[in-house]
Amino acid sequence: MNLLEAVKSGFLVCIMGCILIFGFLYVRDAISKEEQDEFSELPECGSYPDELCSALFDGKGAASQVGRLCEQHHHRQKMLTCIQTPCNCSTLQKKLHFITSPLSEEEKNFSLAYIITIHKELDMFIKLIRAIYLPQNIYCIHIDEKSPKDYKLAVETLVNCFENIFIVSKTETVVYAGFSRLQADINCMKDLIHSKYQWNYVINLCGQDYPIKTNKEIIQYIKSKWNGKNMTPGIVQPPHMKHRTHVSYKEYAHSGKSYVYPTKQIKSDPPHNLTIYFGGAYYVLTRKFVEFTLTDIRAKDLLEWSRDTYSPDEHYWVTLNRLPDAPGATPDLTWEGNIRAIKWRDQEGKMHDGCKGLYVRDICVYGLGDLKWIAESPHLFANKFETAASPLVMECLERHFRQKVLQQAEVPLEEQWRLEGHESEHS
Repeated sequence: MNLLEAVKSGFLVCIMGCILIFGFLYVRDAISKEEQDEFSELPECGSYPDELCSALFDGKGAASQVGRLCEQHHHRQKMLTCIQTPCNCSTLQKKLHFITSPLSEEEKNFSLAYIITIHKELDMFIKLIRAIYLPQNIYCIHIDEKSPKDYKLAVETLVNCFENIFIVSKTETVVYAGFSRLQADINCMKDLIHSKYQWNYVINLCGQDYPIKTNKEIIQYIKSKWNGKNMTPGIVQPPHMKHRTHVSYKEYAHSGKSYVYPTKQIKSDPPHNLTIYFGGAYYVLTRKFVEFTLTDIRAKDLLEWSRDTYSPDEHYWVTLNRLPDAPGATPDLTWEGNIRAIKWRDQEGKMHDGCKGLYVRDICVYGLGDLKWIAESPHLFANKFETAASPLVMECLERHFRQKVLQQAEVPLEEQWRLEGHESEHS
């Protein structure tokens, strides 16, 4: 490869051919004879073939190495079809492969609401929203107030093409681990409650999430395992987390920097003698419970008390859901509820086999070697994805997910719902 690099500028086409041949030879030598048929013809890396994706989902180490080689020499353009180049909404929906009809009677009669908080990566947002979009559901989008203007305009262009997707009426300048993150969800909840659309449960997502289970599978999981109950995994606040609510914290968001920092002020005890719990920031909540959190005096007082705590979204929902008289409450729940698959650094070797991508804030940004683990996870969604870090991860996951969605459909399929061949439209 050193010799090739030396003449790279003059023989780019030749180099790409050599890379492909090298990838094929490496895989041929690294895998068993039975597995070689799958790689007997290695297509151009840029198309990210289904054969390579299948090998990645099977956990073949050689496939990961070939995939990384492809990513090094292929730079995908962002998915800007009809977003920055205007077109009518019908064309946008077709070119971006949105599913525009309910896929079964069961799904048609059980609507989900989504709260999606985003601040960057337009390409990733489009992949997420088209994966979870169905016309019987409703979607509230919260765009961080400090996001670039062109990003906001691009999201608005997409949102304006759908009656059941809207941007929240009041946006926040979101600070990681700050109260603003919790407030963003509550702002969306208020809009969802007053919407003309009826819905059964609400699920919150961020821009780096992606579904593992289909809409049908999510509904069936909720009906079979929860049946009117809320999902807020968590436990009584452990001693090493008490600092989060013991002292007062403040948000800083200026000059492109944002963070939460502690003060020396000691906080008062929680209102109404509430026991504070600790859990995840993600939830699956009934409509009645959302109405309760927006009107009950204990919920309102806890919200006010939480304004100067650290990461209040990780104690607010789980604490209220432990109140015995709250609608759909689960007072005895601990960590049950497969909402989000996350590879935490401190759980390596216990809950997972390590991050094959890279850790950011102790959370794994998935790499190619994580695809098998993701696909086999019992959770509804996975976090965290970055298209820039590994575009092939999302390419394979999208193809795998859409194929499963269409296989489960109980209605005639429309051709534009298929993702095959959509790469050529990403211009």
